[in-house]
Amino acid sequence: MSDAGALHVREATEADWPALWAIMEPVLRAGETYCWDAELSEAQARVEWLAPSDATMRVYVAEVPGGAVVGTAQLHANRGGGGSHVANASFLVAGDAGGRGVGRFLAGRVLSQAREQGYRAMQFNAVVETNTRAVRLWESLGFGILATVPGAFRHPTEGFVGLHLMFREL
Repeated sequence: MSDAGALHVREATEADWPALWAIMEPVLRAGETYCWDAELSEAQARVEWLAPSDATMRVYVAEVPGGAVVGTAQLHANRGGGGSHVANASFLVAGDAGGRGVGRFLAGRVLSQAREQGYRAMQFNAVVETNTRAVRLWESLGFGILATVPGAFRHPTEGFVGLHLMFREL
């Protein structure tokens, strides 16, 4: 897959879980980009990704022609109450699809969905500063780094590194 234009984004279903787990597990176990316990079980991960307690959450999948899932994203309110007009999102791309525009394509769709759902902005609370590919993508899509919390993430090989708080208006 070299043309992100061939991708299709839709809401995830329970039947997508095996494909989502195949994408999520290597990221989870590597422990380099998310503030998740690297030992999370598949059942716990399923709850984390597909069965959240936040009723505003939507989960999307990006698939190539033929139906193979190559990426996924969550979209939800960053906070409730007075903060519910600001969205938050999380993204995962299959390892063999990295660098092929899947993340950018999926992010574009999720940003559109956020606008359609009435969000006024999007905020990422914890972008690991050593995840330079993601940081570059978010900056290219108009996100700015508002602050970096020094040493807030324990990277398995880099030690204690910062977490960026990133933001953009919609």
